[in-house]
Amino acid sequence: MSQVVVAGFALAGVLLTACAAPSPTPIQTPTHAPSASPAPPTLTPSRGPTAPPTAAPTEPGTPSPSPPALPSPSPAPFDPIALSLTLTPFAAGFDALTFLTHAGDGSGRLYVVEQFGRVWLLEADGTRLPEPFIDIRSRIIAGGERGLLGIAFHPSYSDNGRLFVNYTDLNGDTVVAEYARVSQTAADPASERIVLTVDQPFSNHNGGMIAFGPDGYLYVATGDGGGAGDPLDAGQDRRTRLGKLLRIDVDGGEPYAIPADNPFVDESDALPEIWAYGLRNPWRFSFDRELGTLFIADVGQSGWEEVNAAPPGSGGLNFGWSLFEGPDCRRGDCDPAGLTLPVAWYARDAGHCSVTGGYAYRGTLHPELSGAYLLADYCSGTIWGLDAAAAAAGQEVSLHELAQAGFRPTSFGEDEAGELYLVGQGGEILLIGAEPR
Repeated sequence: MSQVVVAGFALAGVLLTACAAPSPTPIQTPTHAPSASPAPPTLTPSRGPTAPPTAAPTEPGTPSPSPPALPSPSPAPFDPIALSLTLTPFAAGFDALTFLTHAGDGSGRLYVVEQFGRVWLLEADGTRLPEPFIDIRSRIIAGGERGLLGIAFHPSYSDNGRLFVNYTDLNGDTVVAEYARVSQTAADPASERIVLTVDQPFSNHNGGMIAFGPDGYLYVATGDGGGAGDPLDAGQDRRTRLGKLLRIDVDGGEPYAIPADNPFVDESDALPEIWAYGLRNPWRFSFDRELGTLFIADVGQSGWEEVNAAPPGSGGLNFGWSLFEGPDCRRGDCDPAGLTLPVAWYARDAGHCSVTGGYAYRGTLHPELSGAYLLADYCSGTIWGLDAAAAAAGQEVSLHELAQAGFRPTSFGEDEAGELYLVGQGGEILLIGAEPR
């Protein structure tokens, strides 16, 4: 069992590069895997602080509430030696998959996202319904790192039928839009309400993940806009939405409100939507159901692929791009003060090219896997696990190689019960499990 030892969370810290596929040739060969949105938490989140009725930030001088305390890590750490990871075929036959998630509505159904603009419904046993849940192909430019990249369901979706998607429009720009459910198996394309747009200067590094956090707010990941080496310095520029994790209140103003405790609401040189910055291309992020830890897998430039972690409520963190890539200083004086460097990273060698972030396993069917945060590499298909509780507590963590996907994994997915899936660009879906050694 190979390990990659990395530095801990206390230290200060992308474009998926095309490479030879370890499996059948995908429908498209992007310069990185297209993005998708993480699954919203299973439990109905409690609402965050009430936002103002408009998109404007709160009055200057309003004190922000203190971040919630970091929960105590689970006493039982992830033990990679105690398990063998299993990958069971679950469904197939889709076009260029980018994501899989659930709606938190008690149905047990899964929603599968195709890059070209369709979302399909699967029953709990993997049976596909005959008609798409929604089809917005006419509004999307797809290919490479563009397309329908993410979907997230409102925490009260079972009651209000509201869902949100992240796609690349016909101008090549990022759009976050809201749609309305018209039946239990369909949403109305004509109900679109544009929530947020982000101009894209290049065709890559679009980010694409959206998800509701445990606080009930919508988080939106954006890449640095593309081009090698962050030519716009977007990662460190807090006056742009590029290279950021945004946090907005879709229940507040029109088209959204700014949460009162966003970290930069009172700063004139920063956009109030920003929750975190210093990101290159955060293709996937997720929230640990048990600990609330935010995990962000950020695609690297040429040396390292990285995983970042943040305690609940810790807004305003700078994850370092483009000052740092993984553990390496790229420019400046290499002073890590004020930066949050990754909890784990691996080298872009041995066929590795682009990290696909996943989830901390909190299901019940495979207790051996409990507490493992899973990630994979898009080119090599390698799947690793790390100790989620150790990363959350700021301890040093290691990546443990667990399996080979046998295809190019574009995303992980999570169902209502916390069981995990792996989806491939060629249209494959595997159910992830574990067996004791």
